Amino acid sequence: MKYIITFLIFVMPSLSMAHEMVPTYPKLEPSFMSGLYKTTLTVFNKRPEVEYYEIGVFTKDWDPIPFVSNYKIYKIPYLSTVSFDIYVREEDKSKVTYICSKSKLRTTKSVTRTAVSSRICSLVKGN
Repeated sequence: MKYIITFLIFVMPSLSMAHEMVPTYPKLEPSFMSGLYKTTLTVFNKRPEVEYYEIGVFTKDWDPIPFVSNYKIYKIPYLSTVSFDIYVREEDKSKVTYICSKSKLRTTKSVTRTAVSSRICSLVKGN
């Protein structure tokens, strides 16, 4: 029995796949434009079945905050990284608590498969 438990302890973490987002604690800094604050994040895709990730900015109560980025949904191929900038208004800077990336699952009519969407959030520091 103890061999089975030991096996599960070492094998189970390797079976779970998600994506990664860094930095874990981003900091909003003044942008080149007055009235805007900026941070840069990088997302790494470790999921072969997912190619698209949606970006969101939220308050401590999980209310969405308007932001600007090149895209709201990024295409990130398997085992690739994408870096992007997020801009928020000065009046929203103090409300920003989380910046999240969420995997977007494709649905096709001919294929039925079970998949789990993952969400990774970074806690914004220094507001």
